[in-house]
Amino acid sequence: MDSLAWDERYSGRDLVWSGTPNVFVAEIAGALEPGVALDVAAGEGRNAVWLAEQGWRVTAADFSPVAVQRIEQVARERLGEEAGTVRAVVADATEPAPPEESGRGYDLVLFSYLQLPREPWARALAEGVAAAAPGGSVLVVLHALRNLEEGTGGPQEAAVLHDPQDVLASAADLPVEVVSAQLRHREVEGSDRPALDTVVLLRRRAD
Repeated sequence: MDSLAWDERYSGRDLVWSGTPNVFVAEIAGALEPGVALDVAAGEGRNAVWLAEQGWRVTAADFSPVAVQRIEQVARERLGEEAGTVRAVVADATEPAPPEESGRGYDLVLFSYLQLPREPWARALAEGVAAAAPGGSVLVVLHALRNLEEGTGGPQEAAVLHDPQDVLASAADLPVEVVSAQLRHREVEGSDRPALDTVVLLRRRAD
């Protein structure tokens, strides 16, 4: 889908996605010391605003201008006077990331369900790693390829689904260390089997 299609999808009165953070984002990012974060393809900001509630300063980027407006709205509603801790910007995930304001880089770069074919996904990951500060974390949560046959929900196009080893292959030449790479089960309300998600945590090397 292009940005215009996402604009149309986000233009309704109700939120497209849940207002709560992804369970793996809450688990893993919740254990990190709050700092400065970049949420790539942030959608309506469910993870970005949650991070801000935990004490992070967040740049929430999405290529849909309507999504960016929705992020700003959700931040005002949930954060009130602290809404300025979320900076919402229009940006394409496959292009250089919005720079961190101090120039040091981001302590956390988050990819939550950015489902792209292999080559644009690899470009997005490289740009995210480039935006991370030395020692910063890069957290990737994706619908896994194995979810097509073994899980439930999510995109049904194999080309945009990636198992943990696929993410590691995309990261092989990047200046990162692998902290963890797992295929995780995520409970889905109303389904008799879980969704299968790829959850990878990388750390930007200092060199």
